[in-house]
Amino acid sequence: MKVGIIANPHKKGAAVAITSLVAALEKHGITTELEDDTASIIGAQTTFSAVELAMNCDVIAVLGGDGTMLNAAHRIGPTNTPLAGINIGTLGFLTSCKLDEIDVFAEELLARSYKVVPRILLEASVIYTDGRIETDFAVNEITLSRGQTGRLISLDAYIDGDLLNHYHADGLIVATPTGSTAYSLAAGGPLLSPIAKAFVITPICPHSLTNRSLVLDEHSEVELVTAESSECNSFYSIDGRDVIELPSDARVRIKKANHQLHLLRLKDRSYFSTLREKLHWG
Repeated sequence: MKVGIIANPHKKGAAVAITSLVAALEKHGITTELEDDTASIIGAQTTFSAVELAMNCDVIAVLGGDGTMLNAAHRIGPTNTPLAGINIGTLGFLTSCKLDEIDVFAEELLARSYKVVPRILLEASVIYTDGRIETDFAVNEITLSRGQTGRLISLDAYIDGDLLNHYHADGLIVATPTGSTAYSLAAGGPLLSPIAKAFVITPICPHSLTNRSLVLDEHSEVELVTAESSECNSFYSIDGRDVIELPSDARVRIKKANHQLHLLRLKDRSYFSTLREKLHWG
């Protein structure tokens, strides 16, 4: 068993967390490798990039919160290597355990008693009129929004080539089941089971109260276009990362990605227990 480690350098206590995790794993006879930026946090040296780490390790342990997990998933790219989040952040919907549970984590790795849960990802392609196509994948969501302007945007949404709706709103979110607990939830969208073969469209502060979230099956293809009547251009982002202003004639095509994110979950831990804890349910 070899475990690669990626940590958020901006998290307080990251260096201590890295050292503690390495010690706990090696105590159980588990080999560790540090990603190059992570190694620099504790003054170590390595030649592994995030992609190479996934190619050479059985599991990737990610020290941080949900934001660190999202960043790690994008840096690693398509892989079957499971990610195990160790929460030193705040939310932790995607994480496997907390830092004070790393001995339990090491024991389950050694016994291989953990579960690996595949999560649907979305592929988004921005299609420009000059023929350029820029493609990326989303763990949580693709968002088209009005940016910092106070004006609303108008978007035409098509499902499998058929017009769904003309939205006049602050924006529109297309979210995975994983992302249903993130921005989509904050905008009033439904919670989806993480293994649901579906994704959801959620308008952000729509001008019409009749506009509601819509759950689509996994084989649907969504196309979003800024309408001619829009008061401003749309701003495009994936998983809250880089925000790009789109030309008014660009189109965004969204479908299920060809690869999945594999999340490691400890035995006797469930998605629903995480919901109860994080959402403070009774």
